[in-house]
Amino acid sequence: MSSLREQLLAAFEIEHREHLEVIRRGLAAAARGVEYDIRDVFRRAHSLKGAARAVDLPAVEDLAHRLEAALARVQSGELALDDDTLAVLHRGVDAIEALAAAPDGQARADLDTVAALSRLAGEAPPDPPVASPGSEEVIADVEAPAEAPVAYLRVAEEQVAQLSRSMHELNAELQRRDLLDDRLEEIAAAAAGLRRRSFGGKAADPALGGLLRDIAALWRDHRRARWSFGQAVRRLQEDVDAVALVPVGSIFGDFGRMIRDMARSDGREVTVFVEGTEVEADRDVLQRLKDPVLHLVRNALSHGAETTAEREARAKPVRPEISLEFRSRGGRLFVTVRDDGRGPDLVRIQATAIERGLIARPRPGEAPPQADQLLSLVFHPGFSTAAAVDHLSGRGMGLSVVAEAVRLLHGTVRLRRARPWGAEALISVPLQAARQPILLVESDGRFYGLPTHGVERLLRLPVASIENAGERPAARIEIGGRDVMVPVVALQALVGSVNAEIPIEADIVKVALLRRGARRCAVAVAAFHDVRTLTVGEAAAIGLDPDLVSGIVLLDESVPAPVLDPEALVDRWMRDEARLAATGLGLVATERTPEAATILVVDDSITTRTLQKSILEAQGYRVLLSVDGIDALQTLRSGDMAIDLVVADVEMPRLDGFGLLQAIRNDARLAQIPVIMMTSRADAADVRRGLELGAGAYITKQKFDQRELLATIGQLL
Repeated sequence: MSSLREQLLAAFEIEHREHLEVIRRGLAAAARGVEYDIRDVFRRAHSLKGAARAVDLPAVEDLAHRLEAALARVQSGELALDDDTLAVLHRGVDAIEALAAAPDGQARADLDTVAALSRLAGEAPPDPPVASPGSEEVIADVEAPAEAPVAYLRVAEEQVAQLSRSMHELNAELQRRDLLDDRLEEIAAAAAGLRRRSFGGKAADPALGGLLRDIAALWRDHRRARWSFGQAVRRLQEDVDAVALVPVGSIFGDFGRMIRDMARSDGREVTVFVEGTEVEADRDVLQRLKDPVLHLVRNALSHGAETTAEREARAKPVRPEISLEFRSRGGRLFVTVRDDGRGPDLVRIQATAIERGLIARPRPGEAPPQADQLLSLVFHPGFSTAAAVDHLSGRGMGLSVVAEAVRLLHGTVRLRRARPWGAEALISVPLQAARQPILLVESDGRFYGLPTHGVERLLRLPVASIENAGERPAARIEIGGRDVMVPVVALQALVGSVNAEIPIEADIVKVALLRRGARRCAVAVAAFHDVRTLTVGEAAAIGLDPDLVSGIVLLDESVPAPVLDPEALVDRWMRDEARLAATGLGLVATERTPEAATILVVDDSITTRTLQKSILEAQGYRVLLSVDGIDALQTLRSGDMAIDLVVADVEMPRLDGFGLLQAIRNDARLAQIPVIMMTSRADAADVRRGLELGAGAYITKQKFDQRELLATIGQLL
């Protein structure tokens, strides 16, 4: 295949998906009785037909033509968009997607779909193909030239994966070499000090003076070489990522059609939205996510199913809706499977949990379990509320298979109620499963790793601030503008030593504030260490509950440290202290109205301020601007307008971003405001410092993506 045709097909791959998605959204709006632009839907079908003609896909072109003709009749008022018409149009869109996804020239449209679409278009269906007597079906008759020039290199997937692993190992070695760099810097500084003290700047002993000068020169040369080498490694990492990372659409591109086919096999029509297929992640991660995501979709179709009468009584669209959304932020891939069905049946979940002995039956007058407690139980092995086993609900194994698959990817999954109705399952995994930013902590003489995505803040709590809640330690911590009573528990108590005491040093308790959805838990450790991006291995941790461990990292001198799952730790506390958790301890109310939020953008660059202002205002936020930290503090303290969130640059004159963050946290009137740091560098030391000061998130300017900024703001608000 010529390189030009490759380029045309690559462009068509993106263009046809965009056209189909707009058509589907228009049809979904029509089904809900919501206003939509039929002219735009018609134009999309027309453009799709022309694009198919340009890349010589006659089957796609023919079907798009019939879809266009049917939509023309809708636009003219000749054809009504009733349920039957919508069902045929959706089938036509799915058929076009299937044809476009098939190898070049090796697919034919379903004749029933073509006939049904032709009737809507007011046209005769095409004649069925007739094979010559005794002849075999010809799938493709394109003959490649014998001596075609080699334009592409075919590489095995395992070779790409090995290249990525080797890159991770190189990065790990470079991080270990940082210790040698630090030691060499100390030697160079000591040599310079010795020279000043011993010789007053003059070499009284020529040999020793020459040695000291050589050490200084060696350090300067090493510093330059280290910078150049670091730049080369970063470029190499970007090149490797460009090969190893693939768009989500390359793996999940046909999931929309697959979901609709699954529903049709059960006699139902559903509207499916798939968003974020342009996001890139490791191919192996995406491949390993296919089964758990498909399981969640089956669960949504089965448990969320409602009759037409039930949906009409709740003023829902007649056709059920399922959405599959992909987004990336902070080196992680987030997958959301959402439905608008009846939502989780908490009563049934509680009854099943009591029956299986997972929770105790509430005593008279005792608070019932909170929703997040109950929903965390659905991932327990063998837990299922399905009344019967069918082709949609599976074999009754429940969602534990999803949790296990996600855990092996060093990720997390949780279930929650969707708004205004339905349920949504949220998966979070690293974009590249092997590499994660890890906060290293120490407890009872042992090192542990905590993935930073699950650590909200690092705090030093005075012992005097620790209170009792149900005869257990707790502390009042400001979260989201409110004082929240949060349990304080020793890390060792969660990983096995039930009676472990909270470590105290100089009347201070060091805690990592962990989050799982709306629940928070302050986990006490003996010491915080640095934040490193490390390669996380699959080895099991001896002596620890495997449900708590997501992998192993090797520290200096090959010392292993287990990586603990922050959400699993919070889950463990909720199970160990179920009656206390039922009172709402550590539960944060999250109802906010982001559209009404006011955001203060702090940056000394007018270009950056203008760019961020236009992005945020386009999303409905109110935006205020400040040129540096001092100006921002004056705005915050003036009280002229309530600020909901601050986006601040790190490097600014007069008062930098860290100084501003510290001033905000030290002011009782401002301390609850979330702060996002925009930095041109992402040093581990900076990340650690920001965590300790209470930064809500970090975004690196070199790879600034407005979707990442908006997603981060949405999460913090």
